[in-house]
This record gives sequence, C-alpha cells and structure tokens, in this order.
Amino acid sequence: MISDGMLVVQSGSGTLQFPVDQVDAITALPAAALKQTLPASSAAEVSHATAVDILVRAALQEGLEPEFVRSVAMVESGLHQEAISPKGAVGLMQLMPTTAGQLGVDPQRSEQNALGGAAFLRRMLIRYNGNSALALAAYNAGPGAVDKYKGVPPFPETRRYVVKVLAEYARQQRAQTEKSLQAEKAGPGTSSEDALRAETAKAGKPDGDHTAVQR
Repeated sequence: MISDGMLVVQSGSGTLQFPVDQVDAITALPAAALKQTLPASSAAEVSHATAVDILVRAALQEGLEPEFVRSVAMVESGLHQEAISPKGAVGLMQLMPTTAGQLGVDPQRSEQNALGGAAFLRRMLIRYNGNSALALAAYNAGPGAVDKYKGVPPFPETRRYVVKVLAEYARQQRAQTEKSLQAEKAGPGTSSEDALRAETAKAGKPDGDHTAVQR
C-alpha cells in the first residue's frame, strides 16, 4: 500500500515503511522461503504424511499389513516420533531402549524406530501363531507376561491397549477398503501408499514370507 509517498508493508502485527522513490521492484519470495513460514497446522500435516510413509515401508519390509503397524503406532504415539513415555519408551512405535538395542535399531531415528517396532511385532505374531491379541499383549506387557498367564495378561492397561489397537486396525481396514473402491471408480492412478506397496513388493520379502494377522 502506498500512502503519502511511502510504501507500507505489513510485517507480522506491525508495518514497515519505505520511500517510494527508493523502491526499484517488488519480487515474490521463492518457494523455499515460503516453506519456512508454513502455519503449524500445515507442518503437522506434512509430518503426519511422512510418518505414514515410514510406517508403510517398515510394515511391508517385515511382511506385515501397513494398517496393523500403523494402528499400533497410532495408539502408541499418535504418530509422533518425538513422543517419550514416562517409562522411557521412544518414538513412533514407543520402543524401549533395551528392546531397540536387541533389535539393532536406533529408536531416535524414525525410520529405524518404525522398522524395529514392525520387526518386533512380526516376531510376536510368529511366536503366537498369528494371534494379534496375544502379539499386541506381548508388545505392551512383554512376551514373558503372556506366557505366564497363557493369554492376554489381566493387566487393565494391557487389556485396554489390545482393544484400542484392534479397534483402530478395524477402522483402518475399512478406510483402506473404501479407498480402494473409490480408486477403482476413479480409474487409473496410484497413491503414494500404493506405490510404496508395489515398490516394496518388488524389492522386499517374497509373497510367501508375509505374516498373517488373525483378529
């Protein structure tokens, strides 16, 4: 805006003023500069999308359904890598440092955190013959507790956890089915998640090595 021979520029909650005869041109900021001024909500959306891709890749690499691994991460951390529990569990999949060490991953790095969590889930699913409730109980309370009680331990926290993850898993499966139906109606086109599935299927584990999840 020009007022009394001055160019008035809005800056935050205030303004900057420049003599008009000293302004040669006004140029738009490059995209890189604009990215630094994204509102918090946009940054959160980008972070969420990145977390989903990381979890999908980790799940497929371990031969698991992405919806199952993502459901665990959603309940564990809300898909936040910076989450740290009062007991010291870290990241997307809330890995304890000792567990991460046994799995050979760095829990502070999101990709390794997701891969470590998916690998541990796979181990538990194999251990309990694909029984997702027992695998989740072992993820939450440890396999020792599941073996001791010969089933889901009678801990309220663990029982709530198993129910929450399975409910989220069912919700995500419904969402994936609806998404697939919509994609069929829309015609050719591949989502980023579908591309990850295809890419991992080519380079990852063979079809026969995938772990079934029983609800």
